[in-house]
Amino acid sequence: MLVNLQVRDFAIVDRIEVEFEPGMTVLTGETGAGKSILVDALGLVLGERGGGKLVRSGATRAEFAAEFDVSGLPRARAWLEEQALDEDDQCLLRRVIGSDGRSRAFINGNAVPVQQLKTLGEMLIDIHGQHFHQSLGRRAIQRDLLDHYGGLLALREQTAGAFAHWTSLLERLEALRTADADRESRVDLLTFQLQELELLDARPGEYPELRAEAQRLANRGRLAEGVAAALDGLTDNDSGNVASMLAAAQRSLQGLVEFDAELSAVVDLLESAGIQVAEAGDSLRRYGDSIDMDPGRQDLVEQRLDAMQSIARKHRVEPADLPELRARLGAELDELTHAEERGRELEQEAQDAEKTYRQLAGKLSQRRKTAAKKFGGSVSDAMAGLGMPGGRFEIALQPLPEGAERASGLDEIEFLISANPGQPAMPLSRVASGGELSRMSLSIQVIASDGSTIPTMVFDEVDSGVGGGVAEMVGRRLAEVARDRQVLCVTHLPQVASLANHHIRISKVTDGKATRTGAHVLGQEERVDELARMLGGVEITAKTREHAAEMLAGAPQKRA
Repeated sequence: MLVNLQVRDFAIVDRIEVEFEPGMTVLTGETGAGKSILVDALGLVLGERGGGKLVRSGATRAEFAAEFDVSGLPRARAWLEEQALDEDDQCLLRRVIGSDGRSRAFINGNAVPVQQLKTLGEMLIDIHGQHFHQSLGRRAIQRDLLDHYGGLLALREQTAGAFAHWTSLLERLEALRTADADRESRVDLLTFQLQELELLDARPGEYPELRAEAQRLANRGRLAEGVAAALDGLTDNDSGNVASMLAAAQRSLQGLVEFDAELSAVVDLLESAGIQVAEAGDSLRRYGDSIDMDPGRQDLVEQRLDAMQSIARKHRVEPADLPELRARLGAELDELTHAEERGRELEQEAQDAEKTYRQLAGKLSQRRKTAAKKFGGSVSDAMAGLGMPGGRFEIALQPLPEGAERASGLDEIEFLISANPGQPAMPLSRVASGGELSRMSLSIQVIASDGSTIPTMVFDEVDSGVGGGVAEMVGRRLAEVARDRQVLCVTHLPQVASLANHHIRISKVTDGKATRTGAHVLGQEERVDELARMLGGVEITAKTREHAAEMLAGAPQKRA
C-alpha cells in the first residue's frame, strides 16, 4: 500500500508530505484548494507524462516521491527482483521534472527509464477519475476482470500453454517447408562438402599435433646440435663431465664420513644428483635418436597442414574445428534427406496441438459468456444504486476472425455501458460524462474487486453530479472496496467523507505574494468542523455541527 507521499515545487505546492494509512482516506477542501493536485502528483510519480509547465513558478524542478509497502505484493516483489531493484519490504519511487521539461525517474535510488516506473506503478495504484485513462479502459484488464470474476484464470492458462505449443510446432513446420524449397541444392552442396571432409579425414586433435611436429622438423638441426652439446657436458666428454665430477666429489666425501656423520647427508645428495644426471643423459640419447632427419617427412606434414587450412578457410572455421564441422554437416544432411518424413510428423503434431487448443479455447469462450451475463447484471444493479437508474452494463464477446487466434482465447472482450434508459451501450472510451464513468467504474470495482491485485485505489471526484442518498451509497461502495485494499478518494460530499477511516483537508493559503497548498490530517473534532463546512457552506451553525457529529457517529454502522 501507499505509505508516504512527498511533493515539492509542483503547481501551487511548495512542499507537502502526507502519511497514509490502510482503509479509506478522503481528501477534502474548498473548491480550487488543489484537492486533485495530490492525485496528479501520484500519477506523475507513477510515470504519467509531465512537462516543465508543471514546475512551480520560480523553481527549477518539481520533485515527487512515493513510498510503498510491498511486503504483501508478490507480483511487484517478483518484478523488482527480476530488475535487480528490490530492497526489503519497502519500495521508494521518485520522479524529478525540470523546468526545461527533462524528466528523471528512480526506483529504490536506482535511475530507471520512466517506462519502468510506469510498469511498476500499474501494479501499485489504480487511479479512477473524470479523466479515466487507466486500467479499466484497456482490453487486457477487462479480460482479466471477467476471467477472474468467472474463476477462469486456470483454464485460460491451460489455453495459453496449448497455444504456445501449437504455434511453436507451426514455426518449426514453416522453417522445414522454407528449407524444402532449396533442399535439393542444399543436399548437393552438403554432399560435396562432406566428400571433401571425408577425403581429408581430419582427426580430433590432429591439427595441433601436426603443428608441433612441423615446428620440430623445421628446427631438427638445432635440436640435434643442442642435444649433442648437452650430452657432451653431462656424460660424454672424457676430459671432464658433470657425471665424473659428481662421482669424484662423492668419493672424496665418502672417506670423511667416519670423522663427521653430518657429511653423510651431502654424500646422499651427490649420489642422487649423479643418478638424475645419468637418467637425463639416457633421455637425451633417446630423444636424439628419435629426431627425424628425413626431409620427406617435413614435406608431408606441411602438405597436410596446408590442406587442412585450405578447407578450413572455405568454411570459415579454425582448422582444429574441422572434425566437428564434418559431424555437424553430416547431421544436417541426414535431416534433409529425411525431411519429408519429419514434415509429415510435424504436420500431424501441429494438427493435434491445434485441436487441443481449440477445445480449450472453446470451453473458455462458453464459460466467459456465462460469466459475462452474470457480471453485467450485477454491475448494472450497482450502477442503479449510484444514481444511474436505468443504466446498463454489458460485456461484449466477439469471436476473433480465422487466423487471429490468441493465447488468451478466441474472444475479443469489450466493456460497454449505457448510462441512460433507451441509449445503446457504448464502449467505455466513448462515454462522455466523466462522473458517470467514474461511478460506473466504481460499480465494476466493487463487483469484481477480487479480480484486481492492485492494492491501492484512487477515486478522483467519483461523486460528481450526485447528492443525497446516492452520495451515501457512493460512500458505502467506497468503504466496501476499502475492506480489502487501500482507498484514497477526493470528494466534495460530506456523505462520502463521513464514511472514511481517515480524513485529510487540503487548503490553500496566500501571503499576498505567493499562493501555496497544504495538507493536514484531521482529528475527530477537526473532522466535525470540516464536515460542517461541507454541509453548511460559509455559515456554520450549531445544528450543522450536530448534524456533522451525527454523521461521524453513525459511520461505523454504515460501513459495516
